[in-house]
Amino acid sequence: MGMEKMEQEMRAVKDHGPYANGAAFVDGRFVPVAEARVPILDWGFLRSDATYDVAHVWRGSFFRLEDYLDRFERSMEHLRLSPPYDRSEIRDILVECVRLSGLRDAYAEVICTRGIPRPGSRDPRDCENRFYAFVVPFIWIADPEKQERGLHAVIGSKQRIAPESVDPTVKNYHWLDLETGLLESYDRGGETVILVDAEDNIVEGPGFNVFAVKNDTISTPDRGVLEGITRKTIIELAAEHGIQLQVRLVPADELRRADEVFLSSTAGGVIPVTTVDGGAVGNGEPGPVTLRLREAYWELHDDPRFSMPVRYD
Repeated sequence: MGMEKMEQEMRAVKDHGPYANGAAFVDGRFVPVAEARVPILDWGFLRSDATYDVAHVWRGSFFRLEDYLDRFERSMEHLRLSPPYDRSEIRDILVECVRLSGLRDAYAEVICTRGIPRPGSRDPRDCENRFYAFVVPFIWIADPEKQERGLHAVIGSKQRIAPESVDPTVKNYHWLDLETGLLESYDRGGETVILVDAEDNIVEGPGFNVFAVKNDTISTPDRGVLEGITRKTIIELAAEHGIQLQVRLVPADELRRADEVFLSSTAGGVIPVTTVDGGAVGNGEPGPVTLRLREAYWELHDDPRFSMPVRYD
């Protein structure tokens, strides 16, 4: 970065003052993210009775924002949540959070909670649903440096919550299986964890979907997973590039024997995995299918069909 550009960035941060590290929308007003608070009696906090969604801003534009809002609306409908703002207002709130922060690369989250019931009630129908939003600097599951050599993943011993118990297509905060799995992966020398179901089929990890490549064919789980927007993008890109892709059950042993493994997430795009359970994937380097899709994914951010610029003035 040249001195002139560095000075411009420093001025931009200074200009945005208390919002330079992020902005939030809480109780109907915008506040610096460090000042954002959730009421302790909100069932979103007490019971994990909430849904959320996360989009990102890259080089000053939202990527596939309408897809994220579509999923957010579906999740709220499934949980019988009704936020106090409509879709257009939610979009405007997110854009204003980005504008206030001045961030060109950002992680943008919307949340709807059950809220607080009337005193003495344990009936969720008595709650007034609440809406929150925040924007912070872009969050990476694996930063670009780690992506160049690939992540070390561990297949955890914990099973993911069954879809019969909690619908994984509704984005939720039921993460204790993922968090304990992540701690297990660290204990075993890994950097992230991939969970399985009761039949030892791979499912997903903390914030990402999983893909295996064998003989130039991609496979990704069809059950028990969040249907990620980045996952959707990869499926579309594979079709456009003539790469065969199957959505099906993927046994854990198949992942261990794959030629390539990669993850997909809003927090990083297409992320190579080069070891699974300590064993090298393929030749131990990011593979050609993974790299091809990673490049295509970031190029798609310039496509006006999926990009919504933020007006920062």
